[in-house]
Amino acid sequence: MVIFNTLSREKETFKPIRKTWVGLYTCGPTVYNYAHIGNLRTYIFEDILERTLVWNGYDVRRVMNITDVGHLTSDADAGEDKIQREAEKEKRSVWDVAQFYTEAFLEDFKKLNIKIPKRLDPATKFIKEQIKLIERLFERGLAYETSKAIYFNVPKFKNYTKLSKQPLNEKIVAARNEVISDPEKRHPADFVLWFKLIDRFKNHIMRWSSPWGMGFPGWHIECSAISTSRLGQPFDIHTGGVDHINVHHTNEIAQSEGAIGKPLARYWMHAEFLIINEARMGKSEGNFITLSKIKEKDINPLAYRYFTLTAHYRSKLNFTWEALQAAQRAFEKLSEEISLLKRNLKRVSAKQNTETYLKRFTKAINDDLNTPQVLAILWETVKSSKLSPNNKLKLILIYDQILGLNLKNVKKPPIIPQNIIKLAEQRELLRANKQFIQSDALRKQINKLGYVVKDTATGSTISKKL
Repeated sequence: MVIFNTLSREKETFKPIRKTWVGLYTCGPTVYNYAHIGNLRTYIFEDILERTLVWNGYDVRRVMNITDVGHLTSDADAGEDKIQREAEKEKRSVWDVAQFYTEAFLEDFKKLNIKIPKRLDPATKFIKEQIKLIERLFERGLAYETSKAIYFNVPKFKNYTKLSKQPLNEKIVAARNEVISDPEKRHPADFVLWFKLIDRFKNHIMRWSSPWGMGFPGWHIECSAISTSRLGQPFDIHTGGVDHINVHHTNEIAQSEGAIGKPLARYWMHAEFLIINEARMGKSEGNFITLSKIKEKDINPLAYRYFTLTAHYRSKLNFTWEALQAAQRAFEKLSEEISLLKRNLKRVSAKQNTETYLKRFTKAINDDLNTPQVLAILWETVKSSKLSPNNKLKLILIYDQILGLNLKNVKKPPIIPQNIIKLAEQRELLRANKQFIQSDALRKQINKLGYVVKDTATGSTISKKL
């Protein structure tokens, strides 16, 4: 299995640290709003990664954090706490807001057939571990205290930008505003480990006691504390979106490796943006679309999953409603083909060589999760004239162990009574002769009998009413 490591900017053969299990840490949501479909693209990629590791025989221990405190309206240290701001807006408690959006997030996972990680850890359950990590950074001379916060001392950590490859002077320019808000901050790139309840945060609701007084953790420290507590250090793979490379993941590496003196993770993998109108989709950009919005347009969430698989996870994917509707049609066609296969299964399966297909499939998915190639092999299998229905279905369901399109639950098509078929054929003739009033009358008659006629570019289909 070969994966692209952001740390080296190269494809590398995956070699697990331990023989018995693989540690996988996937950055989770900040639960102050619904996840948008750009976020969900990253979670689908991580689900495909986990399924592929399992496919290759690995026991995967996957951990995901839930950010329920400390993430400010800037990914750096500027602005308000996102959850507290949303709680004030909705006139609810911060705890209620975090719980509500966590549950909504998990509902999206179910709709998209994403496996829920074995460990789903809220940041607020790991306050002691975060404090302990900060204390270790003090012991190593990598943290310092001001009247407002505890900071990580970036210049004292060698090779701080090894993941981002971003020159430190660029990061300094981006961080200047925060220097102004805390004149005691020593270096523009230094980032907050712990906020004190002072000035803009004096009324912060979520608060805990610490060696530095009452306060709350910065955003980055939670992932270091949770990942190391659950998986040890180093662990195998750390994932997230490309937007995490320059700030969040760079800071994670600095504080984890600074405290422990060992690498945090061996491989770093990042999913590219879903873009809309040539811009990144995001809450701050105001152009985000949720899964519920997709459902309102009668699009199956699994069609969105299919849509994301048409592009490699390291490629930007341009979202349009037309592209998503095309994916819906492809997904419906795939379901129809599987439904017909289930109707035509033979009692005795033909002895045919399916190994060639499986080898090609495995080679494609093990080449840095090449899902576009995998989908091509899937359709080649569906259309093959050399495979029996039994073997086609067998292969498709094996592929779906990774694709996660829930294809095993596609039902056999109902047997349509002959009188309904005849009415549909008469209607089709009327439509061909442009006798639309008469054809519509037949459509209504068919509907009253419990069946639905759907017109497509290639003709009409009949299905039983749900």
